Amino acid sequence: MPASPFPRPLGPGGPLVPPLALGSWNTWDRMSEDEAVAMIHAAVAGDAGFFDVAYYNMGPHAENSKTDILFGQALRASGVARDEIVLCGKLWLWDWPAQGFRAQLEESLERAGLDRFDAVVVGDYRDAPDLDRLVADVGELIADGLFDVWGINNWVVGDTHAAFAAAERAGVAAPTFAQLKYSIVRRSMAEGEPYGELFRAGRLALQASDVFEGGILAGNLVPQRKIGADVGGIRERIVAAAPEVARVAAELDATPAQLALAFCLAYPPTANVLFGASRPAQLEGNLAAMRLAAEHGDAVRAAVAGLWLDREVAADGTW
Repeated sequence: MPASPFPRPLGPGGPLVPPLALGSWNTWDRMSEDEAVAMIHAAVAGDAGFFDVAYYNMGPHAENSKTDILFGQALRASGVARDEIVLCGKLWLWDWPAQGFRAQLEESLERAGLDRFDAVVVGDYRDAPDLDRLVADVGELIADGLFDVWGINNWVVGDTHAAFAAAERAGVAAPTFAQLKYSIVRRSMAEGEPYGELFRAGRLALQASDVFEGGILAGNLVPQRKIGADVGGIRERIVAAAPEVARVAAELDATPAQLALAFCLAYPPTANVLFGASRPAQLEGNLAAMRLAAEHGDAVRAAVAGLWLDREVAADGTW
């Protein structure tokens, strides 16, 4: 049996993190507290004890605004110790700097009943932010012990380079990981040359997100809930490709969801894969993806090599 490639660090100087990470978008609000407690226990036991505790009090996702409160309640009820898990918060740019990062972070921590995160992701944007001010604000929060490392979420790669330069000028921490859309069918941003160069150079690790394409690649061809943006306008082609994903998964004695996760885990820059689960059984079924990736990662990626659907989309985040 091949040696496990996990855990991997969350970028240069970052902590070793569980290979699977649970998101909070449309999850904790779709289960009872008992189910949420069971989910947390299953995640910790199954090497998926990385929780994205997003702050959804603003912007286009505000209807999901209670997620951090619900997660915090379930975590306290679970009895799981803080040092058994990794927590990642989110800072949004929709109303920044009018609503500063510190105010966002402190409110999110208070709502969840926490005193700090381990990592934070700075969200995407409509217009390029003032990066000198941004890295200074983030650096101040790190200096105050509110989190240790930070990453970016679907940024144009030129702005990521500018953040590195701004951090060096200011003598503060640069981003160590990139949370990017990445799946069997949508690969250009994570595998394209601009971000690929940063991954190969060891400047960033990848946190893969949107790996199920809103559930389509996991078998739900007509999602009944709001799902992520269709970057590049390829969703109809993704729906058409889903049966082939299911066929390949069956040949590997896996579920489509396990195949989708294993595909991302088998990409060497991947530190972990962020996905949503609203029932403990979903999570427990998906845990087998780690073994599939460790034992058959090359075969998984070869089997779906022809399903890369966004090759024509720019890889630098400009789409």
